[in-house]
Amino acid sequence: MLKMEAAVATSSSSSPSLIPEAPPTPADLVSSLPVPGDAAPTAVDLLQALSAEPRLAELGLAGNTPVGLIQNLLEFFHMDLGLPWWGAIVVGTVLARLAVFPVIVKGQREAAKLNNVLPEITKLTNRMNEAKQSGNKFEFAKAYSDLNLFQKKHDVNPLRGFLVPLVQAPVFISFFIALRKMAYLPVPSLQTGGMLWFTDLTAADPFYILPIAVTGTMFFILELGAESGIDNPNLRAMKTVFRIMPLVILPLTINFPTAVFTYWLSSNLFSLGQVALLRHPAVRKKFKIPEKIQHPASALPQNDGLIESMKKGWKNAQLAQQLEERERRIKNHLDLAAKGPLRQTFSHNPLQQTPPIAAASAKAKPADVKARPWKDTIG
Repeated sequence: MLKMEAAVATSSSSSPSLIPEAPPTPADLVSSLPVPGDAAPTAVDLLQALSAEPRLAELGLAGNTPVGLIQNLLEFFHMDLGLPWWGAIVVGTVLARLAVFPVIVKGQREAAKLNNVLPEITKLTNRMNEAKQSGNKFEFAKAYSDLNLFQKKHDVNPLRGFLVPLVQAPVFISFFIALRKMAYLPVPSLQTGGMLWFTDLTAADPFYILPIAVTGTMFFILELGAESGIDNPNLRAMKTVFRIMPLVILPLTINFPTAVFTYWLSSNLFSLGQVALLRHPAVRKKFKIPEKIQHPASALPQNDGLIESMKKGWKNAQLAQQLEERERRIKNHLDLAAKGPLRQTFSHNPLQQTPPIAAASAKAKPADVKARPWKDTIG
C-alpha cells in the first residue's frame, strides 16, 4: 500500500502541471523590452572595465621612426611612471629641449662672435658686391679671398647661424606629428588626460586660451631672438617676416588638438626661461659666450626693409645675368676667332675699288649688309 502511494506521488510530481499559467501583465512586457542603455559594450568599454589600457603599439602607433620614438617616450612616462598625459607631454618637452640646449649655446656663441666683427665683414662684403656689379673679376676675387681669410682668422661663419633652426625643426615636427596622430586616432586615455578646462587632449581648446597663449609667447621669442636665429645679424632683415608669422599661423592652427598646444606652449615657456638664463653675465661667462660689442649705426649694414631688400636683390640678379650674358658672347667670339676663319668686322672694305658709275649708288646701303656685323658674337 505504501509502495503504491509513493509511486502515485512520484508520477504526479514528474508529470507536467495541467494548470495553465497566468498571462503576462503589461508591467512584465515592459520590463522584458531591451533598454537603450544596455547596448552591447564596445572594445574600449571592455578594456576600461578590465582596467587594461591598450599600449600604443596595439593601436598601430609607436615604432622606430622619430615620430614613433617620441610616442614610445610619452607612453613610458604615462604608463610606466604613472604621469597623466599632460604631464608626460610636458616632461618629454623639457627633456627634448635640454637635449638641444648645447646647440642653443653654440648658436649664441657664434652670433656674439659674428656681431663683434660685423663692421669689418660689412666693408669686405660691400667691396665684393661693388666689384661684382662692375664686372671686375680680379677685384671680386681679391675681395672674396680677403673675406675668407678674415673669417678664418676670427673663426666666424655666417652659415653657422642656421644650425639652431636646422636642429630644432626636426624635433618640433616629430613632436607635432606624434601628438596629432595620437589625438586623431584617438588614444582613449587622451580623452581624459588633460587638466583644468582642457580635459580632453584630443579636442580643440573650447575657449581658445592655449592658441592665443602660444601666439603671444612665440611673438616674444621671435622679438627677443631667443633661439639665436634672429639674433644673427644676417637675419635681421627677416625680422619683419618673423613678427608677422605668429599672427598668420594663428587662424591655421586654432583648431589643433590641445595635446599639440600643450607641447607647443611648454616649449615656448622653456625658450623664454632660456633667454633669461643666457642673458645673465655669469651664465654667459660659464658657457664662454663673448660679450657683444655695441657698434655705431653707421658701421652696421643698412637695413633697407623687406620690400626694398627684395627690389635690390632683384636688380642685382638682373645685373649679374647681364654680365654673364656679356661674358658668354665674348667667349663665343674668341672661340670662333681661334677655331674658324677670320670674320668680317667692318661694313666697308677700303681696299676694294668702287667704279665711278656705281659711286652714286654706293650711298644706298644694301639690305643684307649689317651695320654692326660683330654684334652676333660680342653684343
